[in-house]
Formats: sequence, C-alpha cells, structure tokens
Amino acid sequence: MMEHTYTYAVASNPVYYETQSLHVLFSGESQTLPLHQAGPKIYDYYLLHYIESGSGVFRSENRAYALGAGDCFLIHPGQLVSYISDRDQPWRYRWAAFTGSESDTLVLKAGFTPQVPVLSTGEGSAIPGALAGMMQAFYANQESAHLTSLGYLYLIVGEAAGQLTATRLPGAESQVKRTVKQMIHYMAAQYAHPVSIEQMCGSLGYNRAYLSRIFKQETGLSPVTYLLKLRIEKSRQLLRERPELSVEQVAASVGLTDALYFSRQFKRFCGQSPTAYRSATARPGEKPAPRE
Repeated sequence: MMEHTYTYAVASNPVYYETQSLHVLFSGESQTLPLHQAGPKIYDYYLLHYIESGSGVFRSENRAYALGAGDCFLIHPGQLVSYISDRDQPWRYRWAAFTGSESDTLVLKAGFTPQVPVLSTGEGSAIPGALAGMMQAFYANQESAHLTSLGYLYLIVGEAAGQLTATRLPGAESQVKRTVKQMIHYMAAQYAHPVSIEQMCGSLGYNRAYLSRIFKQETGLSPVTYLLKLRIEKSRQLLRERPELSVEQVAASVGLTDALYFSRQFKRFCGQSPTAYRSATARPGEKPAPRE
C-alpha cells in the first residue's frame, strides 16, 4: 500500500453570519488518509464536497454512493450522514458550507434533494475552481469576500442545475414548455430595448421557425404579437402612472423608437390613441403631458 500524507486546511468567511438570506460559512480542502471517516452525524447547514482525486463512499439516510474524482455530494441540514475514504485510494476533496433563509430554495433550483444528493461533473467543471476561489477570498480577510463567495456559490449552483434539472425533464413536451418559458422571460426582461425576435432566437440558440411554431402552439400567439402586446400593456401603465412623459417618451420606454408606429399599434390593440387613453384614465387634477 502506498504512503499517503494527510493535509487539511479551512478558511472561514470574515463576515459574521447573522440574518443574511444566503451566506457561505467556510471553505476547505483535504487529502484524507485511508479509511478516514466523518460521521455518522447531523449538520445544521448545507455542506458540499467535490472530489478531486481518489474515491470513497458517501452514506445518506436513503442509500450509499460509491464516488470518485469529479463527483460531488451535498449534505442537507438535519440529515444523518457519514462518508469514508477508500483504503487504497483515499479521496482528496474540497468543500464549502452555506446557510441562510434562501439556501433551501437555491438548493432546490440546483436540483439537489435528500433523495438525489450527488452530482457527477464532466471535464472542465467550474466547481473545483469556485471552491478554491472561495478559500482564497476568505484568506484575504476582507469584507468583500462575502460577496465573492456568493458569486462562486451561484456559479456552482448554475452548473449543478444545468445537469440535474435537465436530466429530470420527463420528455419532449416538457422541453417545449421550458423553452417557451425562456422566451417569455427573455421578452419580459428585454421589452424596453429595441430587441428583435431574431436576436431572441440567437440568444436561445434555436431556429426562428421552430421557436415561432412552439410558441404559438403553447400561447396561441406568435412571438412578434406577444412582444408587441407586452409593450402596449407596459405603455398603458406608463400613460396612466407617468403623466409627465410625452407619448414619444413612453414609446421609447417600451422599446418602440417610432412614435407614429407606436400610436398606430396602440390604437389597434386598445381602440383609441395613446393621448385619448391617457385623458380617459387621468385622475382629477392631473395635467396631461405636452404633445410632441
């Protein structure tokens, strides 16, 4: 049996945890000795491990997992767990502990559950680098390390979600619904800019004809019509709530730089001009904006 040298290092967040909604407590790394065991024990925070080399076994309340290089396991608070390194190839791993009122939601979005607490990463995973970055930030002992560690935590969660949630989609229909939701979210975030459907398709990485077809199938509207209706609805809100804005400024605020085109489309959907709509919905004492 080859000799193994035990190493252990941990760095704590210099910002003390009180009521933050999400907080990384500490991060560490260790080359374990053969048959090194932690637990059985319960933790009151989330504890994520990434195995850089070697192997071992992680035991949750539900089952045992034989894990190796590139695998992660997440310990959930309140779960009785243990983990032990291999006799011949004891694992070297990195870890990070986190807590806070938003941690449960974050873990759920990542796709981790007590029933599925493991993740196998591929070559080029960002997770070990993120965990190392947390340690370096904590060693610097600056208050900004708190924000830096959250950035690394979101990077880890993003990679996990990309694998765990994708593998749980039950079929093509769910993929279609997910893509349409992405389109709706894109338009809701970008309607104030003069974006086009072509730009959205390029951003999502799909052919326009395909996206138009599945979008209409799910919503009953084409993407062009949906985006236009969204912009008109947002403009109605501005016309009601911001009387100091001119019609041209309202149009520009919803991503339509041509005020004449905006007025035509507004009348098409609302049955009256923007100016008439504003007058009809104005509160007593309000002065209408000057006409352009």
